[in-house]
Amino acid sequence: MDSDLVSISNIGPATAKALIAAGIADAATLRATGAHEAYRALLHAGERPHFIGYYVLQMALQGRPWNDCKGDEKAALRVRFDALVAEVRGGPLSGIEAALDEIGLGRR
Repeated sequence: MDSDLVSISNIGPATAKALIAAGIADAATLRATGAHEAYRALLHAGERPHFIGYYVLQMALQGRPWNDCKGDEKAALRVRFDALVAEVRGGPLSGIEAALDEIGLGRR
């Protein structure tokens, strides 16, 4: 892999590979795109939605440890994540789908 994505804290080889496959080839592109839109690109490229991955990407671009996301900030990001997933998938999750999504076993 010839990308500097892994130079960003919290982004390892697997995430870098997924970002490259989604059209985000390097750190400059990721920074210009932003975490939310980069995650949209990942979803469109077929990545399964996972809230932890979403907020880890947010923290990475802020130069913060992945586990620094807590409380109200984490709750607000969850709302944005759920809206993004619903938008990409064509509708909100409800009932058992929402519960399964919450534990990372939602729609594929």
